[in-house]
Amino acid sequence: MAGWRLRFSGEYTKRANSINALGTDAQIGRKTLDSLEAAYRERHQLPVWRLTQLAPPATVDLLAGRGYRPIERSLLQVCQLEPAFTPSPEVTIHPEPTATWIEALCTYSPVRPQHRDTMRRMLASITAPVGFAFVEEAGQPMAMAIGAIQGDHMGLFDVLVMPQARRRGLARKVTETLYTWAWSHGARFAYLQVVAANQAAMPLYAAQGFRTVYDYEYFVPPS
Repeated sequence: MAGWRLRFSGEYTKRANSINALGTDAQIGRKTLDSLEAAYRERHQLPVWRLTQLAPPATVDLLAGRGYRPIERSLLQVCQLEPAFTPSPEVTIHPEPTATWIEALCTYSPVRPQHRDTMRRMLASITAPVGFAFVEEAGQPMAMAIGAIQGDHMGLFDVLVMPQARRRGLARKVTETLYTWAWSHGARFAYLQVVAANQAAMPLYAAQGFRTVYDYEYFVPPS
């Protein structure tokens, strides 16, 4: 459909299974909505819309007329990397996810059993250089994250600190170790996507220099 990108990943994550406008001039109207929704319903998936500033202005009203509702506002944030970021000796960065890294993500993210094969395929498809950061103590996972480099930017994903390891600064150690690793691979900026209501993460990202570039919302149909 002209002006729209549809993502299908077996319903593992909203972002990877959403309808996205490529520009404000994208076609929009009842027939367009019917066609876009049909592509998901044919796959027995709910159509989820990810609306950024690129969505045509009429989209929200059209979706509201069909009973869609917003469920989550997220922020795309960017920061400039600096060589002053310091890696932590507690953090190991693997070039691919280890079995224990995968198990930790499945347990603490969490990832439902029916989505785990899709998750593994998605992780395996990330183009190198990619770093899977991990902190373990006595064989137990403490914290983790992913850094994926594209050009001079590093995307930061899946930052997790396990409940028993919180308030120890591990989120800062994991992320700043990845920033240092990214700098060594030529990245000079980092970006992330964070739920606006995640007040636990906001102070850390702000202190590291992240600033919001744009926001977006997910819209879902009536249940």
